[in-house]
Amino acid sequence: IEPVQREIERLAGEGLYGYDDDTLEAVVARLLLERGRTLAVAESCTGGLITHRLTDIPGASGFLREGLVTYSNEAKMELLGVSPETLGKFGAVSPQCAREMALGARRRARTDYAVATTGIAGPGGGTPEKPVRLVYLAVAAAESGAPGDGQQPGERVYLRRIQVVGERERVKHISAQTALDGLRRVVLGGEVSHWELIS
Repeated sequence: IEPVQREIERLAGEGLYGYDDDTLEAVVARLLLERGRTLAVAESCTGGLITHRLTDIPGASGFLREGLVTYSNEAKMELLGVSPETLGKFGAVSPQCAREMALGARRRARTDYAVATTGIAGPGGGTPEKPVRLVYLAVAAAESGAPGDGQQPGERVYLRRIQVVGERERVKHISAQTALDGLRRVVLGGEVSHWELIS
């Protein structure tokens, strides 16, 4: 079976995250624990699903500092420091808001990494400019691989926009899966395909 496995690995490339019964959250947890890195999570449309999946992993307390479900604009401002100007000009479902959520979570919890989600899970609430099932994801990281201290200098943020097909639960699942995979790629330090590095 080894030649077949090698061919699958070649074809899958960076999309391959594990073997056998590996889950994406288990792989992410292992990477963070092995590197001694910490994580904060800020969720809106995923409603705590990412944090739930990570806390299913034994030993999650070794890397997970904080998980916040900031569903309202008020919570985004009060707990994550998202600016009223950002929300007023771009709205909660925007790359600007996702970026500020991730940065706010990382700075608040003083972690190496933070992941954030904001979107419209549906079935209602969309507009022509922001259709139902539109989601923005962000991963914030301390620069240079040094353990994070929560300070602003030396941060980088990766952003991704996805448009999911399906019902509300599928939107949440795909959003969480995509966010965890983006985090995995950032932690590994390689190419972060389909994500835009903005700072």
